[in-house]
Amino acid sequence: MNFLRATPILGALLAQALAALVVAGLLQALLPSLSARFGIDPILWAALALQALLSACLTRALGLAVWWQWIALAFPFAMAAALAAGSLPAWPFGLAFLLLYLFFSNTARERVPLYLTNRPTIEALRKLMREHGGTRFIDLGSGLGGVVRGLSGDGRKAEGYETAPMAFLISAVLSKLTGRGAIHRRDIWSADITDADLVYVFLSPEPMPAIHAKASREMKPGSLLVSNSFAIPGLDADEIWDLSDRRKTRLYLYRMKG
Repeated sequence: MNFLRATPILGALLAQALAALVVAGLLQALLPSLSARFGIDPILWAALALQALLSACLTRALGLAVWWQWIALAFPFAMAAALAAGSLPAWPFGLAFLLLYLFFSNTARERVPLYLTNRPTIEALRKLMREHGGTRFIDLGSGLGGVVRGLSGDGRKAEGYETAPMAFLISAVLSKLTGRGAIHRRDIWSADITDADLVYVFLSPEPMPAIHAKASREMKPGSLLVSNSFAIPGLDADEIWDLSDRRKTRLYLYRMKG
């Protein structure tokens, strides 16, 4: 399951394939009788709707982010529209590729997808900062910057590091407009975390050993490394917080020894 969350496009394709098998089986069994009664067109539209709903449910069951569920819902109808349209110009596909790169370039380069942290998790991180008397917070791979803006203020300094072009631009503009936090366009490996009281990551299983090695080298004694959903392989967390949100978020807390 963690592997599919780390490479969500594979999970999305798996959901579509499984849904297609179910829909194909139902069509094979029911198409002769239903088409004679309702005609072929309503049956095909119903099959597309069933494909969309099943794939969205499977995407959710696999633990993928919520926007993959919307993609799963739209994908069958988009494919049907493309096939019905016949020959299409190339520019829409180039534009789609550009948008995917601007938002998800980290997925291919660093195997770090764009995950968005929900509000209950931000509240839990604020609680952690208060309990530990922390004043400096860093989000490595800050995405759209919601965590940075949520942790900034009340005596706390919050910073984020993001390299995906569009995610950085949106988060930097929002931070400027709200006056909350600062976003740096720099990769997570060159981020300065030496003075951080809490470093937060919501990445994937792939970079976690290297993240721990960086934190162990650079973070000060007593500071916290907090990972959303993905534990450091072979290392027991000092604490595990299970949140009561819909996603069933689990935070792994690692106290740095220096």
